[in-house]
Amino acid sequence: MKTLWKAVAAVAAVGMMLTACGSDNDAEPGAVGADPEAQIEIGSIYEPGNLSNTGGGGQGVTEALGGNVYEALIKLEDDGSTSNLLAEDYEVSDDGLTYTFTLRDGVKFHSGRDVTADDVKASFEAVVAEDSQAARKSSFAVVESVEATDDRTVAFQLSSKTISFPYLMAYVWIVNPELGDPLTETDGTGPYTLDEWKRGSSLSLVRNDDYWGDKAKNGRVTFNYFTDASALGNALLTGQLDLVTTIQSPDSLVPFEDNEDFQISEGTSTVKELLAFNDRVEPFNDAKVRKAIYSAVDRQKLLDAIWDGRGTLIGSMVPPTDPWYEDLTDLNPYDPDLSKELLAEAGLADGFAFELQTPNYDPHPQVAEFLKSELAKVGVTVNIKTITADEWYSNVFKERAFEATLQEHVNDRDVVWYANPDFYWGYDNADVQRLVAEAEQADSPEAQAEKLKEANRIIADEAASNWLYLFPQIVVAHKDIAGFPVNGLNSQFFVYDITKG
Repeated sequence: MKTLWKAVAAVAAVGMMLTACGSDNDAEPGAVGADPEAQIEIGSIYEPGNLSNTGGGGQGVTEALGGNVYEALIKLEDDGSTSNLLAEDYEVSDDGLTYTFTLRDGVKFHSGRDVTADDVKASFEAVVAEDSQAARKSSFAVVESVEATDDRTVAFQLSSKTISFPYLMAYVWIVNPELGDPLTETDGTGPYTLDEWKRGSSLSLVRNDDYWGDKAKNGRVTFNYFTDASALGNALLTGQLDLVTTIQSPDSLVPFEDNEDFQISEGTSTVKELLAFNDRVEPFNDAKVRKAIYSAVDRQKLLDAIWDGRGTLIGSMVPPTDPWYEDLTDLNPYDPDLSKELLAEAGLADGFAFELQTPNYDPHPQVAEFLKSELAKVGVTVNIKTITADEWYSNVFKERAFEATLQEHVNDRDVVWYANPDFYWGYDNADVQRLVAEAEQADSPEAQAEKLKEANRIIADEAASNWLYLFPQIVVAHKDIAGFPVNGLNSQFFVYDITKG
């Protein structure tokens, strides 16, 4: 648990992970007569590495600051759709190569200066800068130029048509370019300003009463950081915390089940647990071998062992919140006999051995042991090599020095990484690459979804990776707390609607 935020930061640095939305809790306890000046105490295990969305700050910086302190032109809703935020509106040229955004009037940075199109241009340039570690950075390679045509208008010229461009702009936080050190200071446009960050302890936000939109329903929010799940649970039980952003294991839920003083909410998540192969190397360059591994693992049994029945089985990289989701869980069924047949067809009737590089934080060690046990039944030997988050980033992601690995991938809409043969898992299929490219050229979201469904069926049929399960998103809160996010789309945790009765 202690190294979890480091791992998430490493993945964010390479554009795999990091960002999310939540929806308001439908439950209304505490909403009537709520104190508008309430101080909300939140518990989390995701402390930021820094305060910048371009500095590899990890899941924690997104959870605490995304949508709370910093905003983008476009908002990513918790159902995966988008809406205008700091952009009042935008227009697309007939050829799809120019996106022109008109900024909302009256928006100011927390420091008091009006937000201009030049600030949007500077914020975008920071995201795509050479030293940037921003999520989705590589997706912006399609942008040829950006120009502030007047104080409220900014135009992006693309080298090719990209229907996903508005969605991608949800990842560009608008940051005052005059900010001193974005790693340790903030100056955004959101409903909160940063009060204090005590490294290793907490991060506090206070309501921005000059906010351009609806004011936050509470006066102050503090994210309290823990490295131990038991300590986190005890802090909630004893009243030090009002809620916990996410529960990491079913054991942590036991004290709150059937406890009338607390409420447990399980929403949808975009966090996928992956057994990722290096598809460049033998024997994993053979789809039959990858499919054999998949069919050897009882994923429902695994999910029950790790999450006690919570969470969701998935058959591909696409979670249900993506517009191109299809249930493909039956495409590679649990069938040890089929697994043995596939291994025999691949010339591996006597089995083989491989090394599984496993991050040293939960749930990966338990998942690795389960996989080792399951695969032994079909004659495959798994040699587990436990590594740190930093080693994962260096050995697996950068050097590609691995045969197989475990990792959790947070983002939505990330099936497109399978169209990039240079990505760490090295999957290379020309049809998939063509379909993903055609999806970006699509004239409508419906046409885009059909192309990506077709691509995803190929990826899943070839078992480019083994998608084991989708994490549950479990929030535990005191009974008098309402308005908290229940869904976990890309890690954001909007706090402005939380009330305390």
